[in-house]
Amino acid sequence: MGVVGVLALQGSFNEHIAALRRLGVKGVEIRKPEQLQNISSLIIPGGESTTMAKLAEFHNLFPALREFVQMGKPVWGTCAGLIFLANKAVGQKEGGQELVGGLDCTVHRNYFGSQIQSFEAELLVPELASEEGGPETFRGVFIRAPAILKVGSEVEVLADYPIPSNKVLYSSSAVEIEEESAVPEKKVIVAVKQGKLLGTAFHPELTADTRWHSYFLKMASDLGGTTSNAIVAVSEVDSSSDPQTKYDLPIFR
Repeated sequence: MGVVGVLALQGSFNEHIAALRRLGVKGVEIRKPEQLQNISSLIIPGGESTTMAKLAEFHNLFPALREFVQMGKPVWGTCAGLIFLANKAVGQKEGGQELVGGLDCTVHRNYFGSQIQSFEAELLVPELASEEGGPETFRGVFIRAPAILKVGSEVEVLADYPIPSNKVLYSSSAVEIEEESAVPEKKVIVAVKQGKLLGTAFHPELTADTRWHSYFLKMASDLGGTTSNAIVAVSEVDSSSDPQTKYDLPIFR
């Protein structure tokens, strides 16, 4: 297996590295464009998406990140990382933010609301369970989370979440919302895959369930299917008891 990089500008990169370590894989912190040349796959973590974008622009990372994606290398974005990978984002702050792109989808930033509206939910994950074993559900941790409103024909939906018809989208004087694109559906998409790109609106790195990390590692490896049995025992730990699921952490999008 090649080297797995974790974009380490801000956000939950340490938690991703810890999850990889539990699977016996060393994650490498990435902060400069030239470091991307030394890795074969990349995780873009959750964090404050606008801050991450400004730091990425400061370090001139966007051209290198786009090239990395265009080369077909595996990339996984969680929460803010999902926004980075989307071809289009709505509900952004005035002026918007630069995106890496590659995932043929439209993402709504902060779809689920502010920090105090963070929540956990059991998500049906048939593809994940089929590939990695373990339960048919995954406990998603949503912290100021985005949601995917539209996907292209080549995008595979891996998980969605039901939304009450009376749900009010997050808005403020600092946020522009495209009303037509922001109309809630009965369900919104919260996990997708397109080729070697993976996106989750929630934070798998904040649970003891390592199946999403194992799933991504197999996307990044030609071997596949060699580690599931060792992972299931870790995956079945109750994530609600994990201290990292607290919502007062200031690092998330």
